[in-house]
Amino acid sequence: MKNRIVLTLILILSLILMVFLGIYGQHWVSETSTHQSKIKNSHMTPVIFVPGSEATVNRFDHLLSEINASGPTHSVLKVKVNQDGELIYTGKINANDRQPFIVIGFQNNEDGYNNIKKQTQWLTSALYALQDRYHFQTFSAVGHSNGGLIWTNFFEKYFDSDDFSIPTLMTLGTPFNFSETSLQRRTEMLKDFIQDNSKIPSHLTVYSIAGTEDYTDDGIVPIQSVIAGKYIYQKRVKSYTQITVTGDNAQHSNLPDNPEVMKLIQSNIITPLSRRDRH
Repeated sequence: MKNRIVLTLILILSLILMVFLGIYGQHWVSETSTHQSKIKNSHMTPVIFVPGSEATVNRFDHLLSEINASGPTHSVLKVKVNQDGELIYTGKINANDRQPFIVIGFQNNEDGYNNIKKQTQWLTSALYALQDRYHFQTFSAVGHSNGGLIWTNFFEKYFDSDDFSIPTLMTLGTPFNFSETSLQRRTEMLKDFIQDNSKIPSHLTVYSIAGTEDYTDDGIVPIQSVIAGKYIYQKRVKSYTQITVTGDNAQHSNLPDNPEVMKLIQSNIITPLSRRDRH
C-alpha cells in the first residue's frame, strides 16, 4: 500500500514538473524568438568608438560634437566597463535615432598586451549587453590608439557573424607593433594577430589612419608600427586602406580632433552606414 502511495506521488510530481518545464520552455522559446525578431528587424546602426590606453569615455567628446554640429544630430551614449564587469551608462539614445554614437571605455585603461586581452573581453560583454538593450545587429567600429588593437583582438577571438554585422573598422594611430620602429622586429602581439588573422571576417572594410609630425611618428607611435597593420588585414579583408594625415592635430593624442580625420569618419563610416540602413 505504501509503495503504491509513494509511486502515485512520484507520478504526480513528475507530471507537475513536466507541465512546469513545458510552460517555462514555451515561454523561453517565445522570449528568445521575440528578442531575435527585434534584432533582425532593427533599423539601428550605431557607430561604436573605443578609446586607447589612459583615455576615458570622454576621449571623443570634441570629435562627436563637431560631427553633430556639421550635420544631423546623433545621440551619444557612453559605457564605462568596470573591472568587475559592471556597466556604467552616461547619456542616452534618443527615440527614433537610427545612428547613435556609442563610446565604450574601461576602468582599467592601462597599456600592455595582457590588458588589451582583458579589455577585449570587457568590450565583448558590453556589446552583447548593448544588443540586449537596444536590439541592433549592425554597427561600424572606430578605435583610437590601443582601441584599434582591442577591436582587432575582438575580431580574432570573439566576433560571431550570427550575432553582429560590422561592415567597417577605422583605426586611428593604432600601434600594431607597439613602439617598434622596424617592421622586421615583430612583437608577440603582432605575431599573434598575424597568426590568427584567418578569423577576421572577409567582408570587413578597414581604414588605418596614421598621423605624423615628421613622417616618422606622431609623437608617440612610430608610423611603421601603424603600417604593420597591413600584415594583419591586407589580403584578408574586403578592403584595406592606409591613410596618413599631417598638419594641425596630427599628433597621436590629437588625432580624433584632426579635421581630416573627422571628414574620413563622415565619408567612410557615417555616410555608408546611413545608406545601408535606408536599404
